Amino acid sequence: MAPLVLVVTSLEDVTADLVITALNGREVPVARIDPADIGSDLTFGAHIGAGAPVWGGRLRTASREVELGDVAAVYYRRPTPYSARFAHLPARQRDFATAETRHGLGGILHNLRGARYVNHPAAVSRADFKPAQLQRFAELGLTIPATLVTNDAEQARKFAAEHELIIYKPFRGLPVSEDGHAGAIWAQRVDPGTFDDSLTVMPHLFQAEIPKNGDARVTVVGRQVFASRIEAPDGALDWRRGDWNDLIHTPIGVPAAIEAALHNYLASFGLAFGCFDFALTGDEHLPESWTALECNPNGQWGWLPEAPAITEAFADILSGKEATAHDHARQH
Repeated sequence: MAPLVLVVTSLEDVTADLVITALNGREVPVARIDPADIGSDLTFGAHIGAGAPVWGGRLRTASREVELGDVAAVYYRRPTPYSARFAHLPARQRDFATAETRHGLGGILHNLRGARYVNHPAAVSRADFKPAQLQRFAELGLTIPATLVTNDAEQARKFAAEHELIIYKPFRGLPVSEDGHAGAIWAQRVDPGTFDDSLTVMPHLFQAEIPKNGDARVTVVGRQVFASRIEAPDGALDWRRGDWNDLIHTPIGVPAAIEAALHNYLASFGLAFGCFDFALTGDEHLPESWTALECNPNGQWGWLPEAPAITEAFADILSGKEATAHDHARQH
């Protein structure tokens, strides 16, 4: 019998829609839920005991009923934050209900025994820290930019003096504003002459600017690798800051040493999928021309030219037709 795939995401998720359509085309049973719908639109009962040592029970949405024991794979995309469900409550009640739901319903959804997670939210959390990413890249022999994380202006000035140009990038995106709009701070050059004691307020990530001739986005799904060279028409330092429709994409090959490192990277974090960003500094066929910048363990890929092939790669993993890097590492 084909496995049941549970897709955990918000209602408006075009990327998840692509994968669900592919699974439907393969006649793989799919159930979609947003945990923040808990209430009349999402009810569940899960049980465990001495005679039943794994969580069983049933989850019911407005359109589906799911036996927890039938879930063979979980595509954990981008569910609505639990806090949004309880935003109407006074602060203390909101925080209590949010925490109880995260630990209760979330605790069940994160611990479905035998299910393959793409990706498990705990693995995403571990891999979501840029300092952890850079350290793992370096441990695997990948070239990385010289980097300083600090809240000390003097150390920042000293770092700047050691490098011709330095950039600043945030650790995370900007929070959504009160009017619901999202914002972003892109990687940008900084003038060390502006450093002052205001840096002490929070950590800052500074890097030596890489003299790149292009960027590469590498999407790894299980054992499959998809790579594009990305160029912005205006030569922007950070290609994400402009109109993505104007970006120039060119398919490229990934050197074998880089590809092996990426599979090892994902396996070390227990990930089945990741979106890697590189700066290219020379001949793209040479590993030393690839400088690793970051990995988004739950990145967007629906906008890439290779999205149709990536979609099928996700369908392969979720339907059990391909092993992940983590599975491969455990077998060897």
